[in-house]
Amino acid sequence: MLNRSVFCSSRRRVTVSLAALTVIAPLMVGASAAFAQAYPNRPINLIVPWPAGGSTDRHLRTLADIAGKNLGQTIIVQNQPGGGGTLGPGNMALSAKPDGYTIAQFPMGMLRIPHMQKTTWNPLTDFSFIIGVSGYTFGFVVKSDSPYKTFAEYVDAARKQPGKIDYGSTGTGTSPHLLLEEVADAAKVQFNHVPYKGNADLMTALLGGHVMAGSDASGWDKYVDGGQMRLLATFGEKRTKRWPNVPTAKDAGFNVIGNSPYGLVGPKGMDPAIMKTLHDAFKKAMDDPRHLEVLDQLNQDIWYRSGEDYAKWARETFSKDKRLIERLGLAAKP
Repeated sequence: MLNRSVFCSSRRRVTVSLAALTVIAPLMVGASAAFAQAYPNRPINLIVPWPAGGSTDRHLRTLADIAGKNLGQTIIVQNQPGGGGTLGPGNMALSAKPDGYTIAQFPMGMLRIPHMQKTTWNPLTDFSFIIGVSGYTFGFVVKSDSPYKTFAEYVDAARKQPGKIDYGSTGTGTSPHLLLEEVADAAKVQFNHVPYKGNADLMTALLGGHVMAGSDASGWDKYVDGGQMRLLATFGEKRTKRWPNVPTAKDAGFNVIGNSPYGLVGPKGMDPAIMKTLHDAFKKAMDDPRHLEVLDQLNQDIWYRSGEDYAKWARETFSKDKRLIERLGLAAKP
């Protein structure tokens, strides 16, 4: 038979434990809230996985400056190019603390390169999705003295000289690369792809005559407007406001469209309260006239997504792009 005194003692201990939990739980929640309220109390690092001077760098430096003022702390941009824009965010996922003091741009390559090669990080489970920000205007440029006056002429040259007509992009697996591979697939031609670390490196190579053409986001804008380069095509659904006379790839007969949205992420396991603080600061910065002016210069649009919607979009895009990469014959061998 159960000893009544033991039973009563055990029941008292359970009652005490439950009572203790009712006291401790609010304290734990309060501690988390207090920690988030104190955030940020030092500068925040924003990893931009492209070289300084390119279109993404220009955009995010302005956005970070405005958001930093909203947060009351400096946001330091750290350029970490490589891996088609995946090196910086990938390293962050593997080594940074989820304390809100290290965040990164999350380019489309993060959702594509894992289908093309083995990575040490998972694009869906190793990141905290904070906010969707913008999308690129992609274009195809040549030097102003190039013999190719139209996009069709460039494609036709590749048809006549298989494998000898080259172009540069911001890296294997990036949107500028895959857009041209889609064109090559549709036109049944072969281009020679030359990957670079980012827009700044690509533009230098093109101006120096080291590559015939460049496929990239609108970091070529100043060279086109300055007469050093010729814009042969853009890859949007419709022609741009800034260069209305330039046809889209669709106008040229290729049903290839891309805008490659991107946003900001942190390492997995971030405190939701800190994520909200970052989201709200960057959302407010996105609506700032100075930020809108930079987007207008780069011919980019706002692509706002909450953290939850951004994560959902990433899951859907990861699945969809797997099929694209397999169709283009770029998927990693099992």
